[in-house]
Amino acid sequence: MVDYKITTTDEYERLVEMFIHHGLEFSFDEPLPTNIVECWKAEDRDGRLISGCVLAMRGNEYIIDGIATEPEFRKEKIGGQLLKLALEEVRKRGGDKVYLVAKAPGFFRKHGFIDIPAGEVPELFDCYSCPQFGTICHPEVMRLDLVSI
Repeated sequence: MVDYKITTTDEYERLVEMFIHHGLEFSFDEPLPTNIVECWKAEDRDGRLISGCVLAMRGNEYIIDGIATEPEFRKEKIGGQLLKLALEEVRKRGGDKVYLVAKAPGFFRKHGFIDIPAGEVPELFDCYSCPQFGTICHPEVMRLDLVSI
């Protein structure tokens, strides 16, 4: 059992660095208008960032704009705890669904997210217009309907 602490944070840039390190496609120059709702981090007792999650709004919809956990801490289920905090925040604000682009779709399926067919994806993400789409990047856009759980 690892000793860690989960807190909200305003260290968005620090979380983005972690997301990039974990291979999530992220950019500070992101062309889509994104409003950060809340950020969470998990740190070990030495202050090392071991997990993070960003909840944002884009196009009046809630999105998980990034979530990652250092590999050696994944068995601690910290990512699931952070996701639960994000979903609770969406509910608290009256939201009824959450979208994301999944690098690890199995993780999100375990938490109730479903794949969305390409023709039904709202214009929240620029994946389908990206030159890497379908060549080196094969994203899975997913949604969780909060009213169904």
